[in-house]
Amino acid sequence: MKYISDLHVHSKYSRACSKKIDIKNLEKYGKIKGIDLLGTGDFTHPKWIKELKENLSEDDTGILRTENNFPFLLSTELALIYSQEGSGRKIHNVVFAKNFDVVSQITDELKKRGRVDYDGRPIFGMNCPEFVEMLKEIDKDIEVIPAHIWTPWFSLFGSKSGFNTVKKCFQDQTKHINAMETGLSSDPEMNWRLSQLDKYSLVSFSDSHSFWPWRLGREATVFDLEKLSYKNIINALKTKSGLDSTIETDPAYGKYHYDGHRKCNICLSSKESNKLNRICPVCKKPLTIGVDNRVEELADRKPGFVPEDHVPFKKLIPLSDLISQVYDVGVATKTVWKVYNKLIKRFGNEMNVLLETSKTDLNKVVRDKLASIIIKNRNQEIVVRPGYDGVYGVPLIDETKIPEPEPVQKTQKDLKDFF
Repeated sequence: MKYISDLHVHSKYSRACSKKIDIKNLEKYGKIKGIDLLGTGDFTHPKWIKELKENLSEDDTGILRTENNFPFLLSTELALIYSQEGSGRKIHNVVFAKNFDVVSQITDELKKRGRVDYDGRPIFGMNCPEFVEMLKEIDKDIEVIPAHIWTPWFSLFGSKSGFNTVKKCFQDQTKHINAMETGLSSDPEMNWRLSQLDKYSLVSFSDSHSFWPWRLGREATVFDLEKLSYKNIINALKTKSGLDSTIETDPAYGKYHYDGHRKCNICLSSKESNKLNRICPVCKKPLTIGVDNRVEELADRKPGFVPEDHVPFKKLIPLSDLISQVYDVGVATKTVWKVYNKLIKRFGNEMNVLLETSKTDLNKVVRDKLASIIIKNRNQEIVVRPGYDGVYGVPLIDETKIPEPEPVQKTQKDLKDFF
């Protein structure tokens, strides 16, 4: 049976996250989105773990359930900031655990090294090998997944914080790393260009900071399992057997796909950026180097390479973003919600709308332009103006628009002498 999962989310106790994130809202909007399994997020935070224990019951499967039987898996994201070989390192890792007892042991060990009560995503000064070894000594079934591995800040390969190889980061504990979270600004095709990643399962999760359907489940991993259990999920990550596919946004939709400077309204492709020696043409300071450029740095294969044992993927823009673009209104407006809710009421959940519903049936509920855009989205025919330096990419549903980053167009006069 197939399970659409989003196992990297956050609670209301993480910084820059909605204060209304609770189990009730995660379950409600998880169902609306069409997610079959959610991560709990933030399990080291004392207030959040108390809420988890009050709202979720556990059994011997390692899957926790609400009173309505909606499934959760214990997960969290932890930040490690340390120095190695004279360079500052900032790495985020996602951690899975099979029950509350293991979570308690993890939290107790972390409290010996710092505080866990100030943020759902706390920071510790230990390095990645020490971190993994500590967790594996607690329980061999704990899973560690490097988070959003290409993001400039706080990631394994990030241009501002990371390493050039997995081995350099995790050293003798590399043997315990089975999967990599690709993040919003990259997709599997980009990661296939690095032969060093061939042995790892490539997973996608939302890293959502809210429960709204344009965030929750925007990226997901689909498991194909005989039974939903913690053991089967971990085995799928280790062997790739049971990994059906991933659901991705277009990598250009991510906030760090291209190089750029948000304050200067500068967004550049890797080719354009490198011509400028990666210096902002407006303020003359170094650009924030995006994922596209960083992949080019580390790739040892040409674009288009496909591994023999690859797991397929589908690129989708969230439904709310499509409605927002068609009606030319904000994503959280009443207009968007009205149209969105009509589709959910008729077709059950967002994944059904995006992946399964025919254009004929869509036309019975919404106007033809939106129905056509939903089908284009399914066929991966929508061009996205790339995101950069913390700015999300924008779907361009009007096919007459030129797919160039808007900030470049705005500053073309200023840049003409550079190209």
